[in-house]
Amino acid sequence: MRVGTFVLAAQFPGQGPGEALHRAIRSTEVAEESGLDSVWLAEHHFVPYGVCPSAVTLAALLLGRTRRIRVGTAVSVLPAQHPVALGEQAALLHLTSGGRFTLGVGRGGPWVDLEVFGGGLEAYEKGFPESLELLLDWLTEPRVAGRGERYGFREVAVVPRADELPGRDGVESRGGPEVIVACTSPKTVRLAAENGLPMLLGMHCGDEEKAEMVALWRSTALAAGRSPESVREAGHVSAGVVQIADRTEDAVETLVKAMPGWLRQGLDAHVTVDGRHRVMRDPVAYTELLCGLHPVGPPRLAADRLAATAERTGITRFALLAEGSGDLAATEENVARLGTEVLPLVI
Repeated sequence: MRVGTFVLAAQFPGQGPGEALHRAIRSTEVAEESGLDSVWLAEHHFVPYGVCPSAVTLAALLLGRTRRIRVGTAVSVLPAQHPVALGEQAALLHLTSGGRFTLGVGRGGPWVDLEVFGGGLEAYEKGFPESLELLLDWLTEPRVAGRGERYGFREVAVVPRADELPGRDGVESRGGPEVIVACTSPKTVRLAAENGLPMLLGMHCGDEEKAEMVALWRSTALAAGRSPESVREAGHVSAGVVQIADRTEDAVETLVKAMPGWLRQGLDAHVTVDGRHRVMRDPVAYTELLCGLHPVGPPRLAADRLAATAERTGITRFALLAEGSGDLAATEENVARLGTEVLPLVI
């Protein structure tokens, strides 16, 4: 079992962005001290839901401040940036960190980001497969040319080469850093499977839905010619929420008091690029749903929930949001208890 934290750098009501980012940095340092496997960094623009606008930039800082823990993006949004630029950054972090960087990518949402960064709605609705292919080429080939509908450019040398890390543990189908894809639809599941890339599955999904997505990924990957061994060993990641307390009621109360205010403020700030109607979840009901799905309670309950998810879905890697209290000291304690009290029960 590989357990890590999921860091949104969430800005709770009454807080500034600097406070949220400081909490993100400190929680990563505590995660390494407490023996956790990884930290996964979210990326958002123009909203207090998460105030980190560049997951790769924050990853660079955290890789420099740590020595053992793995750092990944969850996720870098491809429609809002050039895949070659992202590939160069990923190669740089992979090589300079000794292979501790994971590049998580996703399609994002139909937000105003697309207008600001010039990708446009078509980049979100149709352009993700082309961007992903170009990114993967950049991470595995010595020279790359852009020959797609959106990206066209002459062949250029790939510098630095991401697959030149001495002694690295390679991924079967691709060189360089591990690449993982955030999946919320069957179409994206199939795209990830065809490329042999593991999935990051969201914290809003229960075990049943995640098991169905893993089954679809498995059948698609095998049909695409992926080896049974690589399919069995695919390192999918399950996102969730964690809050450790001596009593379940106390853990739930902590999240129900703090998270709805952050969710209401953060989610309401999203603006669609084309004015399409948005249906927002009720923040209290959503918080209660997350408490019921994920390791929220005493260490034994938390360990049992992680084990149940692993048994039902086959997923043994976790990215758990630990900052749901909105408080720095409480977040540090939560991360520490996850590493020192829960992790020994699931290893």
